[in-house]
Amino acid sequence: MAEKNLVGRHPEGYFVTGTDTGVGKTLVAAGLLVAASQRGLRSVGIKPVAAGCTSGSGAGLVSEDALALQQAASVKLGYVDVNPVALELPIAPHLAAANSGVRLGVSDLVQHCRQVAEDSAAEFIVVEGAGGWLVPLNASETMADFCVELGYPVIIVVGMKLGCLNHALLTMHAVQAAGLLVAGWVANCTEPQMMAMEGNLQTLRDLISAPLLGVVPYLGPSASADQAAENLQLDQLAGVGT
Repeated sequence: MAEKNLVGRHPEGYFVTGTDTGVGKTLVAAGLLVAASQRGLRSVGIKPVAAGCTSGSGAGLVSEDALALQQAASVKLGYVDVNPVALELPIAPHLAAANSGVRLGVSDLVQHCRQVAEDSAAEFIVVEGAGGWLVPLNASETMADFCVELGYPVIIVVGMKLGCLNHALLTMHAVQAAGLLVAGWVANCTEPQMMAMEGNLQTLRDLISAPLLGVVPYLGPSASADQAAENLQLDQLAGVGT
């Protein structure tokens, strides 16, 4: 089967960003991991920084987003491998880190991701950001700086709501200006009904040169990674569907 031929390929890594916070990055990232696992790939999800974490069953803080990635991946990593920096306050990462006495550094986070990818022998790696593309990590570095050093192609999750055209195009242009490839984008329906949904979707198709990886319908608060995976087409990603 074609899926078996994918195993052992050079690892494919992608960074998932969103047009805003709360647009479904985690749902899409987890869906990508499930879709890759269904192809027989060793998949790994990493959430380098997570804010708004709560006390877990064991010691320390945990993020629901990171737990979703951990569960969706075919390679079962320890929690700290998935989410090395867990912050309590549900605010911007650099502010939550300062409140906890933690300094976020791009190089340390990138090294963590590379080490996890190597140690896990992953073939499909999804790294999910926090917030949007230019969220600060400290006084001088942003999530965009992390992405540039990591060097992964970027997948943009577009929250389909009023304002999505501007947010999507600004994000795409910012990613390209940073010298990174936009590997694809996903339209995620964040509300039951959006006025002029088809018109907005077609406008994005016309203006974004990167492939549309899927349209995830509104799935409600109980949405699962499996449901998201059903609406994603990994064949559109270079190196995965070939």
